[in-house]
Amino acid sequence: MAAQSVGGQKPFHVVSPVLESLPLSKVVGIKVFMKLENVQPSGSFKIRGIGHQCQAAAKKGCHHFVCSSGGNAGLAAAFAARELGLPITVVVPSSSGPTPVRKLQDLGATVEVYGKVWDDANSRAQELAKTEGWVNIHPFDHPLVWEGHSSLVRELKDSLEAKPGVIVVAVGGGGLLAGVVAGLHQVGWQDVPIIAAETLGAHSFHEALKAGRLVTLPDITSVATCLAAKTVAARALECARECQVISQVVEDTEAVRAVEQFLDDERMLVESACGAPLAVLYSGRLQRLQREGRLPTPLGSVVIVVCGGSNIHTAQLRALKSQLGME
Repeated sequence: MAAQSVGGQKPFHVVSPVLESLPLSKVVGIKVFMKLENVQPSGSFKIRGIGHQCQAAAKKGCHHFVCSSGGNAGLAAAFAARELGLPITVVVPSSSGPTPVRKLQDLGATVEVYGKVWDDANSRAQELAKTEGWVNIHPFDHPLVWEGHSSLVRELKDSLEAKPGVIVVAVGGGGLLAGVVAGLHQVGWQDVPIIAAETLGAHSFHEALKAGRLVTLPDITSVATCLAAKTVAARALECARECQVISQVVEDTEAVRAVEQFLDDERMLVESACGAPLAVLYSGRLQRLQREGRLPTPLGSVVIVVCGGSNIHTAQLRALKSQLGME
């Protein structure tokens, strides 16, 4: 279903389905609804905020987009650029691998591989954005990105009979978290707790929460490269002060196992970054949070944002399992 126009412009994202997962509901013991962002045109939720930011930049006279990305943000920006008829350069780190590079080129983007992790690619994108007429489309740290992502919660309000007991999301740089919190405020659901899931080795939000300030990880060691921001957005920490945000860190093996289980359960293949919130449910962490009194009992329904991801295929899943010694 097409999304409603905003300010006279039709958004590039679609209204994604909200479906109950019977297997996840059975695991958790509570009704679990999936917000299926993996069906977005670019393969992930990123098209909501990044598409919104690209439209705003084009309206102001941008001649060329530049975006740094671990994969999904670049794909969203490249999709938007193609729709707007504007050129784009996407800078990706070497850790992204060949799959997003090929998909970006298929969308007409110029791709530059720079550095080992996203932070390196972002520095290069900032340099390129100094070119006259070029605009840097930040993958997560921009108010227009958060505004675009907030549409996800408005759709939940339209789809669900009652507000959920908890929303489970993945956190990389914090853009999705910021958008969800903005959306909760818009629909009057700001008392709904959020579980923010990361993988160990890409857990910059968890470390920031623990320290009460932004913390930069020395390196990204997780296989979930799309969660690979060494430092989370400052807005993510502010969100934790405005709403109840519970941080959960899972092992890479748990995230990859969750990806495989979800493929068996729901016949959908998502990447390891999306495996992090799925692992929170498959591993029993949600019930543990209830036992600890950090979530209420009874809880009501659970919403998990199936954020998607395009840097995955069956051969890549096998390679991840082999890399982690899971076979």
